[in-house]
Amino acid sequence: MNTGSYFEPIDEHRYKPTAHASGAWSTDEQHFSPLGGLLVHAIERDRAARPDTGLLLSRISFDILGRLALDECEIRVETLRPGRTIELVEAVALIAGRPVVRARAWLLAAGDTTAVAGGGADPLPAPETLAPWAMDDVWPGGYVASVDVRPVGVPQPGRTTAWISTPLDLVAGEQAGPLASYVALVDTANGIAVRQPPTAWMFPNVDLTLHLHRQPTGRWTGLDTTVTFGPTGQGITSTVLHDVTGQVGYAQQILTVRPAAPAGP
Repeated sequence: MNTGSYFEPIDEHRYKPTAHASGAWSTDEQHFSPLGGLLVHAIERDRAARPDTGLLLSRISFDILGRLALDECEIRVETLRPGRTIELVEAVALIAGRPVVRARAWLLAAGDTTAVAGGGADPLPAPETLAPWAMDDVWPGGYVASVDVRPVGVPQPGRTTAWISTPLDLVAGEQAGPLASYVALVDTANGIAVRQPPTAWMFPNVDLTLHLHRQPTGRWTGLDTTVTFGPTGQGITSTVLHDVTGQVGYAQQILTVRPAAPAGP
């Protein structure tokens, strides 16, 4: 079993990715999934240093602005719209001084709405009842090799439901919260339901947006994923998000679809 972490802290705001964070499209780049979790971790650390308002992160959108080199990154967090019941927070990841990911999170007031709670998809089968799937048969990179993937049924082109977990810590020596650990696995969705072999076609996502109606718990991230390719070079990866109790929300990724460059001589 893998041990270790995806990032090692350098100081309060800077982190060094480990080999476990290396990407699927290029192994000298970071896979976005752990970096997304790191941005949530930074937001939660920033909030923990201030008076508790009881707000819950309910939507977060990540825009991937450039190449995610497998190098030291800095995370800056800023509250753009403070409030007692609604707050907007921004976290920016920088590599070599340049912004590479910009995340914006809406935090909403918590309250007791159990009397009217309902809707959503049925819970998925328990991950412990499912056999693992070696995704590194399809994708290279340290991140894909680090995750435990348990598909619900046989994965199909453009349509797969699977549980994802990892034995690795998000940041060495730091306790990541359940939400950051959960988000750190969501970007895997674009790799579990490939419509075409990644050796023939490229379809990286340039964003990831999560909407949550409930805070996830536990060590498993459930992804009920559908991938659609359009006729003009765009695609969408749409995912119903689950934890072991049931649905927690939705995730969307916009894809740029193009033929893979032919292999060199």
